[in-house]
Amino acid sequence: VVTSGTTHEPIDPVRYIANRSSGRQGHAIAAAAAALGAEVVLVSGPVSIPDPAGVTVRHVETAVEMLAAVEAALPADVGIFTAAVADWRVAGEASQKMKKTGAAPKLALVENPDILATVAKRAVDRPRLVVGFAAETENVVAYAKAKRQRKGCDWIIANDVSHATGIMGGDNNTVHVVTADTVEDWPDLPKTEVAARLVARIARLFQEDRP
Repeated sequence: VVTSGTTHEPIDPVRYIANRSSGRQGHAIAAAAAALGAEVVLVSGPVSIPDPAGVTVRHVETAVEMLAAVEAALPADVGIFTAAVADWRVAGEASQKMKKTGAAPKLALVENPDILATVAKRAVDRPRLVVGFAAETENVVAYAKAKRQRKGCDWIIANDVSHATGIMGGDNNTVHVVTADTVEDWPDLPKTEVAARLVARIARLFQEDRP
């Protein structure tokens, strides 16, 4: 199971909370896994790129919908949570377009479900390997290590998005693979190559664990 893209959290019928994620990295990972013969379910938020070939795609809009689609796709051997899910949503979506009144509207926000932590801490149907992504603007590796422990996942793929317009939406990525014991610093690579390396690393792990 792979998640990809952003989520759109509606404010009113025409406005929403979102971020700059293009879905390129998540879609590339889904495609790379399928190319190695994996049966892949890709849960994608709104993106402008085409669905990758050879995978089952579930299109969603919001974080709540994404979690439901992920849970419906379980059990799975591996969960790779690449999507940049909005942390918050508006407590009450306006049924009609909000009009300018001369004063900025006060939006009450509530926290969205934590998809990565929810799946990583499942007592039943937890994937054997749970991989999260951490987009950070500072202290990238340190924050990723803390996030891995806090979320309960096995690996975190950390990347520096302090130049967000270059990474989120761009074709390249520079990542650090953080596990319980190691940190691997990968060079700047096309997102397709990051995906291929990550999926190959996962395949090696499963091959090494075979009796």
